[in-house]
Amino acid sequence: MAKFVVAGRANCPYYAKAELVADYLEKNLPDFKVHKIVQAPEDWQPWLEKLCKTNAWTHQHSPIIWRELVDRGGKGLLLGGFNDFMEYTQGYYGFTSDMMTQIMITIAKENLKTKQNQMDEEARSKGLVKPMSIWISGASSPVCVNLIPTLINGKLFGESKEVSLHLLDTETSQEKLYGLQMEIEDMAWPLLRKVTVQSTLRKAFMDAEIIIVLNDIVPDRSRSIEDCYGEMIDLYQELGFLIDTFAKTTVRVLVAGDYILNLKTYLITQNAFSIDHRNFVAVTTQMEAEVRAQLANKLNVNTVDVKDVIVWGNISRAIYIDLHRARVHRYESAIWGPPEFSRPVLEMLHDSKWIETEFLEAVHSHRSTIQAAVKHRLGISLASAILQVLDCWYYDSPPGEIMSLGVISKGDFDIPSGLIFSVPVRFCGGKWEIQTQIEVSEETKKKLKFIVGELKSEIQLNFTFMEGIESESSISSAQDLQLAFKDNGEGSIFFKE
Repeated sequence: MAKFVVAGRANCPYYAKAELVADYLEKNLPDFKVHKIVQAPEDWQPWLEKLCKTNAWTHQHSPIIWRELVDRGGKGLLLGGFNDFMEYTQGYYGFTSDMMTQIMITIAKENLKTKQNQMDEEARSKGLVKPMSIWISGASSPVCVNLIPTLINGKLFGESKEVSLHLLDTETSQEKLYGLQMEIEDMAWPLLRKVTVQSTLRKAFMDAEIIIVLNDIVPDRSRSIEDCYGEMIDLYQELGFLIDTFAKTTVRVLVAGDYILNLKTYLITQNAFSIDHRNFVAVTTQMEAEVRAQLANKLNVNTVDVKDVIVWGNISRAIYIDLHRARVHRYESAIWGPPEFSRPVLEMLHDSKWIETEFLEAVHSHRSTIQAAVKHRLGISLASAILQVLDCWYYDSPPGEIMSLGVISKGDFDIPSGLIFSVPVRFCGGKWEIQTQIEVSEETKKKLKFIVGELKSEIQLNFTFMEGIESESSISSAQDLQLAFKDNGEGSIFFKE
């Protein structure tokens, strides 16, 4: 079977004649097939140069015609231009055409008009499809650099979903962000419609569909985290108000960082009145991964082989690491099974003393140890945690797996409604669901109650700062919660950063 490709400039009369000859032959010869490519006049020359470079051809004019070797593969057999094609059809098929020049010109004009209409329609359609608007607040964070490639390369949101990216931070970070903007533009990502740098909150989060909040108030050695509350409260309340004002009502907000994530998320939700509070989450996944990494190292398996660790509580503050459901896959022992076979982590450890001492200290110091080694704030691990949450949010959790996530409580596990609390969840149909079927012991409930007390004290301090009133009882209550508490029961750890 002969398959020919006829390509040319839309307003070229010789392309018009070659096109009609090819159409006639296709209609009258059972084994003659034709594919036509028409380019706008302004696009023709770059397209032709690229085609010839790819195939190592030499050709300069419209049209260009080649035969596809459909039975053998390969780059195709170049016939040449209009005259070459006409000689070929006459020699092989005995066909000639006596079309008048005026008719060729008329058809060429029609081709050009059709092509322009097609391009206009494509432009209109493209304008109707708005790109996904992603905002990163605190974009000077090292986490941002590690997030961007996956957010805009099509692997997360689909290869047809265009993205507009907006980098928001303080004016002191603008030079750094403009440099990042230029680097992103240099990469020429096909799905990136635009990237902007924002230095003002005046119209932040306009039409946002995804917001990643990385702002961290980092205390210096002379201040405690509580000393930073006043500065933090104003920022996060304003972020919540702006999200409520400018973002889409379906926006998904992820709060991540190293300090007081639950309270930050709470402050945002309390000022985003018109958006479903289930659209806000605090990212626990990084801490969960750190716990899994310590267990995997002890068990001599990969981190991915440790599943269903639960991190309850106040992320980066008081947490309860629950190993009662944790399981390990591909663990070398007397009992061996397929990859989906797993065994309880606690049964494989055989070392309750290690759990209560070295493990606690390892988790506590892990992040600061890495940070001291690399000499800068961490970015890769938290970026990976954020992307994992987004992947599950859009495509559901892997079958049978749970993750820890800071979400708004509805009263499950005796956690008061309205608090942001890290609990076990699964994503399904674009929404997270708390895994309420998980049984918790009375001892676990006591620990969760202790964390609830810390969260309530943080909220009380929040109102104290808001009202400008010095409350000794509030501050005393918060200080009482600085005491470390450790569970002596098998496999249970309560860890306070």
